[in-house]
Amino acid sequence: MMLPPIVSRAAAFAVAGLLLLAQPTAAAEMQVVSSGGFAPAYRALAPEYERASGDTLKIQWGPSMGDTPNAVPARLARGEKLDVVIMVGTALDDLIKQGKVLPDSKVVLARSSIGVAVKAGAPKPDIGTAEAVKQALLAAKSIAYSDSASGVYISTQMFQRLGIAEQMAGKARKIPATPVGEIVAKGEAELGFQQIAELKAVEGIDLVGPLPPELQQVTLYSGGIVAGSHDPAAARKLLDFLASPAAAPAIAATGLEPTATGK
Repeated sequence: MMLPPIVSRAAAFAVAGLLLLAQPTAAAEMQVVSSGGFAPAYRALAPEYERASGDTLKIQWGPSMGDTPNAVPARLARGEKLDVVIMVGTALDDLIKQGKVLPDSKVVLARSSIGVAVKAGAPKPDIGTAEAVKQALLAAKSIAYSDSASGVYISTQMFQRLGIAEQMAGKARKIPATPVGEIVAKGEAELGFQQIAELKAVEGIDLVGPLPPELQQVTLYSGGIVAGSHDPAAARKLLDFLASPAAAPAIAATGLEPTATGK
């Protein structure tokens, strides 16, 4: 996928900042797994980071939770040799409790809001209030949501808060291991709910907007060093960069809100 010019320019500025701070070290090769929400930002930053640092980043993708084979917890459970994971913060906390991620390595990278999408050119429903979202859901013939944090919230909390859980049971479905936007683009769902950064990365859909404040749930994306990493120092250098002000413009250009300091 070709990155928008604004993202590429932001990545270049980020690496310019990295070069100012870089210190000569031996090149490392790191195995990284990122969930989809941070993927557009990572795609923008990783190539420039490699060129500036000399390190090689071997990236794979997988959900922060769920039982699909590519999900981060499943990868670690079967003993995949990884160095860095980037995922939903609460799911990372679970891995820290299990001893699979170093507890002092967690770095918060960005905040992400849930958005609503329709197929490109389709009418955009009103989602400005909780009542408007409720009516849009009731009117839609089919609804898709992710198998990660946003989908868990929508299916287990938001539908219930709106009092429409029973009505959604027959027409709302979880989409495992596939961007929700792709399902909407194919016309297999009228409405799609997922993190805005993930929706913006898909062609063939229109972003209606974020959920209204009274329904919104912000997700924190965090990175951590996997216990048993072959090069924790190199992994820390990558995470420090991704959480730095130098990386913030590229992260913001993808629809995420960077934390800049990582705190």
